Amino acid sequence: MTFSLQGKNTNVSGRAIGYALLLNLFIFGAHAQEMKKDSLDGWNIDYGNKGFELRSNSNEYLLQIQSRLQFRIATPSDQNPLNLDDFDNESNSVFKINRARLKVGGHAYKPWLKFYWEYELGQSNLLDYRIMIEKWEWLNLKVGQWKVEFSRERRISSGKQQLVDRSILNRNFTVDRQQGIELYGRLRQHGSLDFSYWAGVFTGTGRSTQENDDGHLMYFGRLQWNVLGEDLGFNSSDLEIHKDPEAIIALAGVTNRSPFTRFSSAGGGFLTDFEKEENGQYRVNQVNLESAFVYQGFSAQGEFHRKEIINKLEDNRKTTLGGYYVNAGYLAHQSFLWWPKALEIAARYAHFRPDMEESMAFEEKTLGFNWFFHGHNNKLSVEISQFDLETDSGAMDDEFRFRLQWDISF
Repeated sequence: MTFSLQGKNTNVSGRAIGYALLLNLFIFGAHAQEMKKDSLDGWNIDYGNKGFELRSNSNEYLLQIQSRLQFRIATPSDQNPLNLDDFDNESNSVFKINRARLKVGGHAYKPWLKFYWEYELGQSNLLDYRIMIEKWEWLNLKVGQWKVEFSRERRISSGKQQLVDRSILNRNFTVDRQQGIELYGRLRQHGSLDFSYWAGVFTGTGRSTQENDDGHLMYFGRLQWNVLGEDLGFNSSDLEIHKDPEAIIALAGVTNRSPFTRFSSAGGGFLTDFEKEENGQYRVNQVNLESAFVYQGFSAQGEFHRKEIINKLEDNRKTTLGGYYVNAGYLAHQSFLWWPKALEIAARYAHFRPDMEESMAFEEKTLGFNWFFHGHNNKLSVEISQFDLETDSGAMDDEFRFRLQWDISF
C-alpha cells in the first residue's frame, strides 16, 4: 500500500504511521546525547488532558500522544436529510466506529515552537499537520493544514460537541481543512477592548491537495470581540462552571474561487445542484456572524450564515444560501440538588435555506444529554432529532432520528 497526499482517497500502511511516530521521537532524541540536562534520565513521562506526555526537564521538548475512538448507534439512519428524496428513504440503522483518531502534538527546541498532526485511522486520512510559532500573545504564525476558524461549530472538535454531531448547517457552510498560512493573536487593553483575530491565505482546494486549480487563492479573516475579558476558545459546555459571565461576538468572512462549492474532511466537493466541477468555475463568498456565552454551568452559542455562489461559466449566475442555528446546554445541578453533576442537557434549533430566492427550507430540532465520565475525554451522549422540510407545496412529514454515542480519548 502507498501513502500519497495528492488524492482524496489516501491509503496508508501501519508502517507509515510507525515512521511518523519515529520521526517525532527523533526530534526529541536528537540532542539527548549532546545536552547533559536532557540526558536519558532527564525526561519526565506523565499523562494529561492531551494523552501521554514525554517532556524534557528543560521543557525545550514536549511530545503528547493521544488516541480517540467514537462509537455510534443511529436509527433510522445517521445522515442529515439533504433533499426531498431523503425524507422517503428506507431505514438504514447503523452501529459503527464513527471516528478513530491518532493525535500527536507538543513543542520542540523552544516552548513557543509548537507542532500538531492528526490522523484518521478508519479512513486513512491525514487530517491536520501544522507548525505554530506562538512566542507573543499579540502575533502568532501557523503554517500547514487545519480546520479554518471560520465557523465555531466546525472548529470545535467533534469530541467536544454538546450534541452527538454538528447541525444541518455544517455541510453547507464549513470551510473545513485547508492548506496555507495564517497570522493570529489577541489584542487586549483594559476593560472591554479585548479582541482576537485570525487572517489567512490558503490554496482553497481542500484537504491534502498539492496544487491549485487556477491562480486564485482563498482569503480568510475573523475578528472576535471578547466582550467580558475572556477568550472562550473553541469549546462547548461550561464544565469549568464560570462564576462570572463571559461572552464573545465574532465576524468571519472568506472568499475563494475553485471547482468546489463545499468542503469536508474528505476534501473538496459539491452541493446539490452544483455537481459540475470545472477549474475556477465557482466564486464563493461567505460571511458568518456568531456568538457564545457561558455562566454557572449554562452555555450557549449561535451562528448566522450567508453564502454566495457565483457560477463563472454560466454568465455569473448567482445563488445565495442562508441559515442559522442556536445551541444551548446546561449542567442543571447548579439549580437542582437532585440533578447528577455528570449530566448535561442540551438542545439545538437550526434553519437552512439552499436558495434565498425560493421557499424551500430545512429545519432541525435536537434534544440531547451528555454523561461526563471524565469531561469531554470520556462521555456518553444520547439525542433525538426532528427534521422538517418546507416547500411551495407544503410541509413534508417529519423525519425523526435517534443516536447514541460513546466518545473516549486516552
